[in-house]
Amino acid sequence: MVSRPATGFAPLADLKDQTVRSVLDHGAKQHPDRVFAVFPETHTKVTWGEQRQTAARLRPHLTNSGVSDGEAVGMLMANGRTALELFLGCMYSRRVSLMLNAVAGIDSLGYVIRHSGIRHLFADDGHADLASAAVIASGQQVKVHRVAGDSGLQLPDSQNHQDADPPRSADDALLIYTSGTTGRPKGVIHTHASLLAGGANTCSAHHLSNSDRALCVLPLCHINGQVVTVMAPLVSGSSVVMPRKFSTQRFWSWVVKEDCTWFSVVPTMISYLLATEEATQQITESQLSDVRFGRSASAPLAPTVHKAFIARFGIPMVETMGITETAAQILSNPLDPIQQKIGSPGLPCGNEIRIKDGDGADCEKEVVGEIEVRGPNLMRTYLNDEQATREAFSTDGWYRTGDLGYKDRSGYVFVTGRIKEIIIKGGENISPREIDDVLYRFPGILEAAAIAVSDPEYGEDIAACVVPHPGQQLDENALRDFCIKALGQFKSPRNIYVLEELPKGPSGKIQRLKLSGEYSS
Repeated sequence: MVSRPATGFAPLADLKDQTVRSVLDHGAKQHPDRVFAVFPETHTKVTWGEQRQTAARLRPHLTNSGVSDGEAVGMLMANGRTALELFLGCMYSRRVSLMLNAVAGIDSLGYVIRHSGIRHLFADDGHADLASAAVIASGQQVKVHRVAGDSGLQLPDSQNHQDADPPRSADDALLIYTSGTTGRPKGVIHTHASLLAGGANTCSAHHLSNSDRALCVLPLCHINGQVVTVMAPLVSGSSVVMPRKFSTQRFWSWVVKEDCTWFSVVPTMISYLLATEEATQQITESQLSDVRFGRSASAPLAPTVHKAFIARFGIPMVETMGITETAAQILSNPLDPIQQKIGSPGLPCGNEIRIKDGDGADCEKEVVGEIEVRGPNLMRTYLNDEQATREAFSTDGWYRTGDLGYKDRSGYVFVTGRIKEIIIKGGENISPREIDDVLYRFPGILEAAAIAVSDPEYGEDIAACVVPHPGQQLDENALRDFCIKALGQFKSPRNIYVLEELPKGPSGKIQRLKLSGEYSS
C-alpha cells in the first residue's frame, strides 16, 4: 500500500489558537452540505452545516437552563446523534463536556457526579433510570434532562448564533474520568488546544484527508472515541459513521454500506472479529478494497492476532498507543506495512517520547524504563487533585505514563507492561505482555491475560486467565506445556483459569489488576 500525503486539514501550527468552535464554524462555512456524521441504525446523516447549527442553538438553551460558562455538563447515553450533538455542542458553547461511562456501576457513577460537581445530566431513554439512580447515589442536587438518543436535540432557533464571547484555545473543553482500576477514577481535564492537537496527531499519523470516513465503534465516554474518531474527522474536514455500539455481526456491513475508509478498534474487538465467521460470509475482498487501514489502540496488540487479522481480511492494521491524559495518540506505526514493526505501537507523532530509569536518567536504546511524553496534546490537570497532577509530571514537564518500554535502534517504542502490573516473582520482574503473546499463540484462545497472584514462596507467582473461542474446549495441561516450552518453567503460569469473559474497561481494555485481586484472595 502506498501512503498518500496528508491533505484537507490544517497543520498543527495552524491549530494552536483554534477551538472546537472555530474549526466547526470554518468547516460549516467552507462545505456546509458535506456529510459530517452518519448514524446507520436510523439511516440518517448530519451535514457540517447542520452540526454547526445545532451547536449554535445549544448555547442559549444551556444558558436558559441555568448552565454557566465553563461549567461541566454530564451526559449518560449511547453513541448516536444526540450524544454527538451534546458532546461537540457543549464545547462549542463554552461548556465542558463530560460523557459518563454507563457500565461503570452505580457507586462509580455516583462518585463521578459528586466529584465533578455537575448540576445538569442529560440522559437518553435507555439510561434515564440509571442516571436517576446515580444522582441519588451521589447525594447531590442534579437535574436530569431526558432526551431522545436517535433523533437529535430538539432546540428552538436562536438569532444569537455568534455570541460576543466565544471559547478560547486555552479554555477547558473536556472532563473525562480514568477507569479507576487502581483506586478512585481521576478526572482528566483537556482544553480545546489539547483536544485539537490529539485530533491533528491522528490526522498526521494516518494521512487523513477530507475524503476519508471513520467508523466509530468505541463509546464516546472513552478518549479514543472522542478524539480519534470525532476530533480527527473534525480537523481533517471529513466524516464519521457512529453506530450505537460495537457489533461483530454488523461491523463489516457498516464498513461496506457506509463507505468507511478506516476504523479504530481495540485488541479485544479484533479477537472477536476474527472469531466471527458468519458476519463476513457475505463480504468480499473487493468490497473492502476502499478500506485504507484499521487502527488498534488502548492496549498492546498480540503479534499473533495482528498477523491473523491481516491474513484474514486483507486490510492493513496499524498498531498505535494513546492514553486519556494525552488526548489519545502518542505513538503510531507508519501506514506503509514495510515500515511497520509488529509488536510495537510505533514512533512518536506530534509529541516527544523519552524512556527514563528508576533514578530519572535517560535509558540507552533497548533498555527498559518508564515511557514519558511531552507535547501540546497533554491534559491540563487532574480535577481537584493537585498531588496527583504533581506526581504525574516530571519536574521538567514530561508526563509519566506509568507504562514500561524501550526504544529500539530505529526509535520504535516497544511496550513491556504497566509498572503496577509487573509480576515480581522471587525478586525478578516479569512482563505480563511477554506471557500474553505466548498464550495468544495457542490454538483456540480468544482472550488472555497473565496476572500476578500472591505466593508464600515467591511473593508473587503467575496465573493465566483465558477465554476460549465459542464452542471450543481448552486442554489446560497442553496449554501449560506450551507455555513451558516457549517461556521456561519459571515464567510459565502455575495456574490457568478458563473463563467465559474477562473484565474490561470502557475501551475494551482487559482489567488485569481486577483479575489479579480476585485470584489472589
